[in-house]
Amino acid sequence: MGGVAISVEGLRKSFGEKEAVAGIDLAIAAGSFAGLVGPNGAGKTTSLSMMTGLLRPDLGRIRINGVDVWADPAAAKALIGVVPAEARLFERLSGEELLEYAGRLRGIPAAEARQRAAQLLDVLDLVPDAKRLVADYSTGMRKKVALGSALIHNPSVLFLDEPLEGVDPVSADVIRRLLTRFVGSGSTVLFSSHVMELVEQVCDHVSIIDKGRIVAGGTIDEVRGGRSLHQAFIDLVGSRANDGEGLSWLGSSSD
Repeated sequence: MGGVAISVEGLRKSFGEKEAVAGIDLAIAAGSFAGLVGPNGAGKTTSLSMMTGLLRPDLGRIRINGVDVWADPAAAKALIGVVPAEARLFERLSGEELLEYAGRLRGIPAAEARQRAAQLLDVLDLVPDAKRLVADYSTGMRKKVALGSALIHNPSVLFLDEPLEGVDPVSADVIRRLLTRFVGSGSTVLFSSHVMELVEQVCDHVSIIDKGRIVAGGTIDEVRGGRSLHQAFIDLVGSRANDGEGLSWLGSSSD
């Protein structure tokens, strides 16, 4: 690992009276496979949106490989790839056209963009569907082609928001293997999730966010503390619901 790939200091964001992110600090080492986990509404997506230059923070500083995201957004965005939870894709392009177009947008010459697109289609198991319109792709196929679009310019840092949400097990395995290969080359991945089992399988570092604050962070073993990550998460974040008191009618059968 060679230094800090993602540095976040004092990051804050409010929407009206609601403080979505309440001053978080993160330092993700280069070559890490890091997870940002938390319950729904904890501030994961808002945090990632600010880190990737999509949402301006109220306060705080974000640097990617030392480049300030908001002081020099063009330079910072050249270093990163992003797959948002709800990726907006060009529906009327085929899979191969979308990847080639993503490469051209990143300044890659046409022939090289076409070659990289073909290689990504192969690794992502999309060759049989390369000429189909993205509009006809399944959720898993859309996630894979969005990932390919984020990787085609060979970013040093990749941000993913709920990358396996709604994805079938076969597609999920393809994505996991590609991400593991990407990190193995020395690149960095930060992804958000609320699926503890996935984070435990693939991540070496994890940060738990709750109510806009980082409540725990470190290696997977440090955060687990001898428990499963799921149990550590529950212990830190706490139960969000009562045990159903007041629903005495639920589950009862009528005569």
